[in-house]
Amino acid sequence: MLRRFALSPFALVGVAAFVLASVPRVTWAEEYDRSPWEFTLAGTGSSDKDFETNTIGADASLGYFLGPFELGVRQSINYGSTPNADAFNGSTRAFADFEFEIGSFAPFIGANIGYVYGDLVKDQFIAGPEAGLKIYFHENHDVFIFGRIEYQFFFEDSDQADDAFEDGQFVYTLGVGFRF
Repeated sequence: MLRRFALSPFALVGVAAFVLASVPRVTWAEEYDRSPWEFTLAGTGSSDKDFETNTIGADASLGYFLGPFELGVRQSINYGSTPNADAFNGSTRAFADFEFEIGSFAPFIGANIGYVYGDLVKDQFIAGPEAGLKIYFHENHDVFIFGRIEYQFFFEDSDQADDAFEDGQFVYTLGVGFRF
């Protein structure tokens, strides 16, 4: 009998964060005198894996940098359209990202966990990995545009988290951000 090796999504994100944290910070940009706080506003969309249920919405976040790591909270409000009904949904998530700057570009990778609620969704927990790119502008690199993709899976308790990874959704976000 051939046994399949499976890695928990939480373990995968943990291993990736450990590897990134143990690599010396690489930056080809000069150090900028800017505040550790960050605020973003964005448009967001999501689709189920079969693209039958789609949503559009708004997303706002507040984050704080601890070196190259950003910790924060996000709020999303979405309008959803399915073959059967239309409704509003929302989610509130905490996130942790590792960002490394290469000139004006700053790729990031991380994870989020939170709660989803609304008319068309079962109120439950969500979690998953995320990645994106920020492009900084302005002389102090305190204004940027960004794109982010998240893969969120749903679960009611920790026993369901490993099994739920295959039944998730992709969330796409484009927006603008400010360091202050």
